[in-house]
Amino acid sequence: MKKYLAIGVICLVALFSFNASLITDIKSPRLEILLLGHDSQHHNSEKFAEIISQEFFKNGINISYTSDVNDLNAENLSKYDALMIYSNHDQITGPQEKALLDYVKSGKGFIPVHCASFCFQNSAAYIDMVGGQFKSHKTGDFSATIVDAQHPVMEGITSFSTWDETYVHDKVAKDIHVLTERVEGDHHEPYTWVKNYGKGKVFYTAYGHDERTWKNPSFLKLLENGVLWAVNDEAKKRWEELPKPAPEYSDAKLPNYEKRPGGFKLQAALSPTESQLMTQIPVDFKLEMFASEPDILKPIAMAWDERGRLWIVETVDYPNTVRDVKGEGHDRIKICEDTDGDGKADKFTIFADKLNIPTGIVFANGGVIVAQAPDFIFLKDTNADDKADIRETIISGWGTFDTHAGPSSLHYGFDNKIWGTVGYSGYNGTVGGKAIKFGQGAFRFDGDGKNLEYLGGTSNNTWGLGFSENNDVFLSTANNTHSAFLGIPSPYLDKIGVLANQAIDKIDGHYAMHVVTKNLRQVDVFNGFTSAAGHNLYTARNFPKAYWNRIAFVNEPTGRVVHQAILEPSGSGFKEKDGWNLVASADEWFAPVQTEVGPDGAVWLLDWYNFIIQHNPTPPGFETGKGNAYVNPLRDRVHGRIYKVVYNKAKPSAIKSLDKNDPKSLLKGLQSDNLFWRMTAQRLIVEKGDKTLVPDLYKMIRNQEVDELGINAPAIHALWTLHGLGMYSTTEAFQVAVHALHHPSAGVRKAALQVLPNTAAALAAIQGTGLLKDKNLNTRLAAFLKIADLPASPSIANDLLAAQKDSVNTGDRWIKEALKIAGSKHVKNASELAKTPATKPADKTKADQVITIKPIVNAMKFDKKTFTVKAGTTVELVFDNIDFMQHNLLILKKGSMEKVGAAADKLARNPKGAEMQYVPKIPEVLFYTPLVNPEAKFRLRFKVPDAVGDYPYICSFPGHWRIMNGVMKVTK
Repeated sequence: MKKYLAIGVICLVALFSFNASLITDIKSPRLEILLLGHDSQHHNSEKFAEIISQEFFKNGINISYTSDVNDLNAENLSKYDALMIYSNHDQITGPQEKALLDYVKSGKGFIPVHCASFCFQNSAAYIDMVGGQFKSHKTGDFSATIVDAQHPVMEGITSFSTWDETYVHDKVAKDIHVLTERVEGDHHEPYTWVKNYGKGKVFYTAYGHDERTWKNPSFLKLLENGVLWAVNDEAKKRWEELPKPAPEYSDAKLPNYEKRPGGFKLQAALSPTESQLMTQIPVDFKLEMFASEPDILKPIAMAWDERGRLWIVETVDYPNTVRDVKGEGHDRIKICEDTDGDGKADKFTIFADKLNIPTGIVFANGGVIVAQAPDFIFLKDTNADDKADIRETIISGWGTFDTHAGPSSLHYGFDNKIWGTVGYSGYNGTVGGKAIKFGQGAFRFDGDGKNLEYLGGTSNNTWGLGFSENNDVFLSTANNTHSAFLGIPSPYLDKIGVLANQAIDKIDGHYAMHVVTKNLRQVDVFNGFTSAAGHNLYTARNFPKAYWNRIAFVNEPTGRVVHQAILEPSGSGFKEKDGWNLVASADEWFAPVQTEVGPDGAVWLLDWYNFIIQHNPTPPGFETGKGNAYVNPLRDRVHGRIYKVVYNKAKPSAIKSLDKNDPKSLLKGLQSDNLFWRMTAQRLIVEKGDKTLVPDLYKMIRNQEVDELGINAPAIHALWTLHGLGMYSTTEAFQVAVHALHHPSAGVRKAALQVLPNTAAALAAIQGTGLLKDKNLNTRLAAFLKIADLPASPSIANDLLAAQKDSVNTGDRWIKEALKIAGSKHVKNASELAKTPATKPADKTKADQVITIKPIVNAMKFDKKTFTVKAGTTVELVFDNIDFMQHNLLILKKGSMEKVGAAADKLARNPKGAEMQYVPKIPEVLFYTPLVNPEAKFRLRFKVPDAVGDYPYICSFPGHWRIMNGVMKVTK
């Protein structure tokens, strides 16, 4: 096996870095354009936004997308240089109309495109400002006739032909200046025009029905010219002065999983300043550099201590330098401090070194726990020199055969346990004398390494986990599941024989990620989330209210974006909506891997900064390394950046540090508006075992106030702090928790349920609260699960049977399962709670032939490229999924692979595609298996078609069919 030569790689990367010119000062912002679209596939404004954003971005133009007409308000519009509309909103309210008209009159730009001329039909003033209204159309190919070639908008534009809707307008204003027209016989229809409106300028074009026009270079140039003409002189001047990096590109040997014509070129690395110039964040925010190379390199995980200092995990060994001898690694834990308060790190201390591919870090027991497969190690400094002098292994058994499939995303949980995720390398070891084995998913354990518990299985590598302020648990998983919800932990589901992979549901509401670069390089789930990492919510109060406990940040390094996942309640669980991006970059090295709220309330971002992101499968012409990643000398070892996304109107944090020996400091931390400080204070109190604070904790819990979101976060943490101190065996603490079952905050009621001891007294207390009918279904779910932990009771059995008659319960994804779980404990005949439908007797007909097919591990290929069967016979195909991700197998009609593959690609974009097993419902699909989980089998029995020939078979999981396919040969 070839090994990397570190010096050679460093020199090679440095050479690429020097190709980019340095820019040291950013004086001018980019142009900020707000695009109002709509939630419709007809006139697909979302796709339109993606295309023009990728086209305009490198030229210094940001496109911010919204489909909410309520964003037409004076405060929001004032942040932008121009408003573009591409949508079919029928109505506009009076205040919205006034805000829009005043905005343009004040001197801002307005760019209505295509269907925008049929927006807001109730507003004559809007139609007048546009300059005309759509009346009717046909369709066809036609060429534009240029009327005024000398106008600035027409610079560089020649007549072009496109297929589009042939708009006809009425209510055409007299003051429009026509630039192009569509000529049809004797009729000359104005098609592109400009006009003045107060101090503002309006550019309109009727072009733009779909991608046939959107991707036309002449249309894109026309639209960009229109934007630059419409913005006012001040904005235009700023834009002209804006440095616009133009990275150099060179030929290189690069994988081409997507089989793009011409392949790819290697972009030169950029300086941090240049990279920032090619990175978009929302208006009203700024991107601040905290640290970069050479002070730090290859950061892969981060956490903060109680002094507010950032600790990072650096790994240059990743992915293929896997050490056989411990203590020989090149990786480190580094403390990064800002000692002079200027917002940038100026002191760097190596806390621990000689590590090998560490992938996670969390504070516990006065030190840190670091995930470094096959071990979790505990590191502690005992003499206050910021150097670890204790290093001990607390858990062993984590899989090492694939370095991007190990444990990560470690967090201290509300329950005072350490939570984390693991990929398909999984766990196979012994904890407390008990043998434990599990695959990808979520887990937790005590801070001393005891009581390791598997909480739920996922469909692939899992690199993201986060908590809401109400202790809801979310995850992100690679390969088309960027947002998932842990509804019922697996130990509960075990009680009714439900598999661990049913504990976590895919909840993402969309497929696409929204990138600002055309140069994506992905293995699968093309243009979607193929390497989602992190799922941390905004749990402070420094950002606008729309973020609070509602938006999670999901990193996608292959797309160079940090996605905003909007989480909304859905029954007892949640659903995700597309919130576009917090950060998006056209720098092809930008690689966000962790994003989290820091002690200051800002969102901190680790940029792994690497041109090569993909791990496996190994493409043709490359070798597989020891970490199961393909060997590529272009994998970077020397870069790395840490940023902060800061809201311009944020207030300074009231807390800078906590003192574990100062009770007032800890109580202040518990009452912070930032979950980081609350959780840190909780941890310090529990670790110290300081019960002198108990009366103050009681006082917090008894506080009946709620914030703007209906949350009382200090009470939630106080309840769990008492739990960590072991207080609920005392009468007073027990009564405080029972009283909290009536708290106006649903999150407090849930926490009170969860912390109560598993006693008959707790059961009696819960029965008297009505929580089994709680109006908040998430809290109701917690009540049913708690009931399952409590001593068996005939009286509660009656309550459960009554709950079964409530259609809200039986129609809820999670509560219906919780009812079964609780019933298995309390109801003698638990089948009364869950009638099992009769199953169809198995077909005992003997198959004429049995075929076994397996995937090749980590290769996205079947182990059989062909198999032969006889026409008209009965075949049993055993699909044995020995791989570490889900696959299916579809047998298709002859010659239909491309058609079915295209349909599968389209289905992947459907939020319900996974429920449909990614199997297109078209006649070309003859026989199919469902998605088969890792280490599972499915037997598919079918009658072979009578017609001889070659029948393709594929895996239709997003993006796989191009590689994972074969042929069933039918003979006489």
